[in-house]
Amino acid sequence: MEKVFIAGPCVIESAELLDTVAERLADINRRLGIDIVFKASFDKANRTSASSFRGPGIDRGLRMLADVRSKWGLRICTDIHEAWQAAPAGEVADVLQIPAFLCRQTDLLVAAARTGRTVNIKKAQFLSGTDMRYPYEKAREAGAREIWLTERGNMYGYNNLVVDFRNIPDMLRIAPTVVMDCTHSVQRPGAAGGKTGGNREFVPAMALAAAAFGANGFFFEVHPDPDRALSDGPNMLRLDDFGPLVERLIHC
Repeated sequence: MEKVFIAGPCVIESAELLDTVAERLADINRRLGIDIVFKASFDKANRTSASSFRGPGIDRGLRMLADVRSKWGLRICTDIHEAWQAAPAGEVADVLQIPAFLCRQTDLLVAAARTGRTVNIKKAQFLSGTDMRYPYEKAREAGAREIWLTERGNMYGYNNLVVDFRNIPDMLRIAPTVVMDCTHSVQRPGAAGGKTGGNREFVPAMALAAAAFGANGFFFEVHPDPDRALSDGPNMLRLDDFGPLVERLIHC
């Protein structure tokens, strides 16, 4: 089975950032003969602090993502937080992503499924891999033609995550495509003084370990300068490091 790759900045910061990342991803696609799906959020509704940057909002954000698709020929993934967002997001995005904290929200899953787009459901930090049968069934029964499940770690006490890689084969018994979220899994939620910290140095190991457990999809938040990113900087992969890691994963 061909591997799935999803990559992009955490949140839409500017059109310039989108173009910088999209140009590099389009070049990797051409060079390696793959199909990286471009991901960015139009609204980060789950930030730690009310003062944190959230993005341009749905109307402007979707126009910017549509421009990326038109200009660079990339498929688009974006996340939705409320059921009403599914229809307009589905007009632009090829993949609608369900955030981990919301994966049990029936109305959200049903609305995403009814768009006819691929639905990527991220596993909640409090669920096991086998528990993801129920969100999967909700989306499938609502008419989703393609459903991906994504591992992103479980809470381990306060401000920390741990990945149980056994969740990957467990979810492969439910869905044919299981994605490893290689960057959110190295987060330290709320551990950086009102914002999320992280350990980006572990991202490559997370990806390679997931491949060993059978993951056939890989999700990365990437940025040309993660230390200046407006969201999730500590756990984001440097854009320059993304291509070489993808080459390693293709041959796993």
